[in-house]
Amino acid sequence: MAFINALRQRLLSRTFSSHAGPSRWASPGHQDRPNGYLFNRTPPPPGQSRKWEDWELPCYVTSFLTIVILGVGLNAKPDLTIETWAHQKALEKLAAESSSSSSD
Repeated sequence: MAFINALRQRLLSRTFSSHAGPSRWASPGHQDRPNGYLFNRTPPPPGQSRKWEDWELPCYVTSFLTIVILGVGLNAKPDLTIETWAHQKALEKLAAESSSSSSD
């Protein structure tokens, strides 16, 4: 019981401590407050377009191709559900019964 209480005190003292030192879990960042822009990026001057960064084109192309491949692949996969299999077996059984009853 003493071990659990000591562990609880140690965790609470680390979690809810009010020391003013630097945190080991988060950095203070570079700005005091957010500046109100998306991702803290200021818009370009009027008449100029935003320059794409190096990672944007490969990321957008890869995302588009992934959506296309998944869309085509998931729509073209075979139907292997148990309900479809049971339905086909029931139709085969009905066809066999009807052919055997018509031949009698």
